[in-house]
Amino acid sequence: QVQLVESGGGLVQAGGSLRLSCAASGLISRLNAMGWYRQASGKQRELVATVTTSGSTNYADSVKGRFTISRDNAKSTVYLQMNSLKPEDTAVYYCKADRYGMAYWGKGTLVTVSS
Repeated sequence: QVQLVESGGGLVQAGGSLRLSCAASGLISRLNAMGWYRQASGKQRELVATVTTSGSTNYADSVKGRFTISRDNAKSTVYLQMNSLKPEDTAVYYCKADRYGMAYWGKGTLVTVSS
């Protein structure tokens, strides 16, 4: 089993920044892609950004140029630096990790952006 714990969410004004962290524990050897997803109230969960073990990244169009995903393999931690936040970025942000074809999810951290 892989356990994922997110942190760093909170309330921020539009235009502000937040940095999310997700620490993996348990069976963390050979973790593959890790990433961030978000789910706004009344909407489906959507991809925000992913990063592979080699550092290749993928972003949703809505966050390109504003968000940066990074990964520290030694710490089994993935980060999401969020700049120029908008009210539409308000959501619960979930961390996801893949290992041997299995997907593991954290419980989420709430990000609220006020206008």
